[in-house]
Amino acid sequence: MVYKVNVVFTEDEHGYFVYCPELPGCQSQGDNFEEARANIKEAMDLYLSTMDKSEIEEALNKEILTTTMEVKVA
Repeated sequence: MVYKVNVVFTEDEHGYFVYCPELPGCQSQGDNFEEARANIKEAMDLYLSTMDKSEIEEALNKEILTTTMEVKVA
């Protein structure tokens, strides 16, 4: 079965940090976007390989809501 998951990338001076909110603790990094993308894919595959089918369905059927918000900085 194929699922769509959320993947969050943040960039800093060292490269990219990436994580999957549906899979707590599943995170990776890379020197560039493409490397980070490949690394999180591998991390998700390994993470999911440790779970049984019902655990996978529960984790990947969570509703993840995202938005942007304005914040005031003093």
